[in-house]
Parts: sequence; structure tokens; C-alpha cells
Amino acid sequence: MAVVRDLRVLLRFQGFRRLLAVRLLSQGADGVFQVALAAYVVFSPERQTSAAAIASAMAVLLLPYSAIGPFAGVLLDRWRRRQVFLYGNLLRALMAAVTAVLILVRVPDWLLFVAALCVTGVNRFVLAGLSAALPRVVDTERLVVANSLSPTAGTLAATAGGGLAFVVRLVVADSDAAVVLVGAVLYLGAALAALRIAKELLGPDHALVHPRLATALSGTAADLAAGVRHLAAPARRDAAWALTGMFLMRFCYGGMLVMLLMLCRYHLTSTTDEGLALLGLALGASGAGFFAAAVLTPWAAGRMGPVRWIVTCAAAAAVLEPAFGLPFASGPLLAGAFVLGLSTQGAKISTDTIVQASVEDDFRGRIFSVYDVLFNVAFVGAAAVAALMLPPDGRSVTLVVTIAVIYGAVAVTMARFARQ
Repeated sequence: MAVVRDLRVLLRFQGFRRLLAVRLLSQGADGVFQVALAAYVVFSPERQTSAAAIASAMAVLLLPYSAIGPFAGVLLDRWRRRQVFLYGNLLRALMAAVTAVLILVRVPDWLLFVAALCVTGVNRFVLAGLSAALPRVVDTERLVVANSLSPTAGTLAATAGGGLAFVVRLVVADSDAAVVLVGAVLYLGAALAALRIAKELLGPDHALVHPRLATALSGTAADLAAGVRHLAAPARRDAAWALTGMFLMRFCYGGMLVMLLMLCRYHLTSTTDEGLALLGLALGASGAGFFAAAVLTPWAAGRMGPVRWIVTCAAAAAVLEPAFGLPFASGPLLAGAFVLGLSTQGAKISTDTIVQASVEDDFRGRIFSVYDVLFNVAFVGAAAVAALMLPPDGRSVTLVVTIAVIYGAVAVTMARFARQ
């Protein structure tokens, strides 16, 4: 396979191998931590979780992360990226250990979320630093391939980390705190992996003159506004439409995820352990859909064009989501998780391609920062809407049909745009 061949070539670069090790350990730890937190919030036997509680947790963890994201680059241009990976992962290991202690002593939820927020907030700096450091460890000829494979490997590591979390909780110890400690160990491993990279290798070049921090931060806000104006220009309509479609599809995915959490907790299983195991299977099916999209999308988008591939993904979701969702049964929901994973990731890869191709290079970073914010806001907004629509057991025909209508509207609108 071409993917395997490209990865073998990249692994010949020592710097790439070591940077990839930091990414895999770091994002694997993210997967462990996120599943542990979800298990504590949703599947603790003594808790009566509601959709509103899930939405609140998502808002606390994702919205501040979105606010930090656009400004992360300003600080990353001032700090050694290798040091960001070292101290950032050490800080996350410490805060994850603190979170485990807070779970054991059963503190109020708000205090637990503050500790979790410290872990996820640092994550933005680490991920942005990994992307910024990539050109320092591969040559220009292979940079595009590295940009494609490295984040995909990170996503798979996060999925594997989530699977590890389920195994630890269900087999080793029925303890969310123990799972969080596993995440802390992986964060520590990522910090140690960073030590194998030379301090100066990943940049930035401190010979460059940087403006004062306050000036840089205010300039970043102005630059983001300029990026939005650039995107609104008629010449970038394809990028604007693709981002709008991706926002709505991410919204649909988030709404279905909240419903799935509630169904696994209250309707499809009789115990919390069974519910957690079913959720793990569903997330694994969705992760398999993400992987299938990474393999299928380059071929499909190459043959029909990225816009028409988005239309195909949205149309397939519009038809199959109610077909698999309305029975409210385990088997169909697992199949639906795979379909939604494939369609959402397929549309995202196509949207990335459209934005990269149609947005001028000077604005591309700013547009992707806006993209990142929209991605998380859509997820939180979906959780809020689902909280209003879902009954206590999670079975909502109205929500399933509404999401199918949104998918259909995206497919129809993007198809009309493609014809134009």
C-alpha cells in the first residue's frame, strides 16, 4: 500500500521518528484521559447522569480550549518547541495525577473540571507545536505526506488510548482514578520521549525578532478578523461553503454522540460496566470509520472532486443515520457509528483540501484557526441541543430525524453549489 510505503520512507528520518513518538504517546494519553473522564461523568454507578450534565462537561472542556487555540501560535513562536513538549507533558502528567486524587476523594464536579481543563488546555499548545515542528524534521519533498500521515497516526493513537482505558477499567480495576493514572504515565512517557530530541532542532529560530507579547496577541485577534473577511470574499465561496457544511456535519456527529452516551447508560444495557463496554465498541466502530475515510477519501475525492465527495458523505449519512438509529438497538447503532465516523472524517479531509487549495497562503493559518474554533463550537452546540431534546433514557425519534434532515440539507446545498 502507498500509505505503508510513504510511512517507511518518513521513518528513515530520525527527527521524524522521535517527533512521531511524542505525538503517539501524547495523543494516546489524551484518549485515555478523555475516556476516563467520560466514564466518571456518565457511567459512575452512584451518579444519575443527564444529557444536560454531559453538555455542561463538553462546554467546560471544549469552549475554553477553543478560545486558547488561535493564540497558541503567538506563544509557540517564543518558546522552544521541544521544551513545550517536555514541560507541557510533565504538567499534564501532574494534573492528571491530581485529577485521579480528586476522583478518589469525590470532590464537587466543578473542581474536577478545573483540573481536567488544565490538562486539555495544555493540549492545544502540544498539538500546535507538533504541527509547527514537522517541517524541521522532514524535507520539503515529503512534507505533504508527513502532514497527512502524522495527524492520522495521532488520531489512531488517541483511539487506541481510549481502547486501553476501557480495558483498564473493565479488566484491571473498576476505577476511573486508575485509568486517569494510566494517562498520567503516558503523558510522562511523552515528556521523556521529548528529551531524545535536541533542544534546538525543532525551533523556532530565536534570531528572528518578535513583537511584544501584548502587541502580538492583539495583532492575532485582528488577523483572525482579517481571515474571516478573506473567507467571505466571492472568490473563496467554495471554502466558505465547505466550512459551513463541515460545521453542520460536526454538529450532527456531536448530537448523535450524546444520544449514544445516554442510550449506553440507560436503555441498551442493565449495568454501568455493560454500558461502558458498549460505548467502547461504538467508539471503536467510529474510529474504524475514521480510518476507512483516511484510506478511501483520497481515491474518492480524486475521482469525483472534494465537493461531490462531501455531498456523497452527507447524503449517505442522511439515509443511513435514521435507518441505523431509529431501531435504538445495539447492532444497528454500532453500524451507524461506523457510517458517521466515515462520513464525518471523509467530509473533513475534503474540507481541509478545499480550504488549502482556495485560500491564499498568507491567510491559511488564520482560516484553520477559525476552523478549529468552529469545530469545537459545533460539538458543544450539538450537546446543548441534544440536552433539550433527549428524554432520560436517550431515545429520541425527534433528534434522529432532525439530524437526518440536517445531513440531507447539507447534501442538497453542496450539490447545488457543485453544479454551479
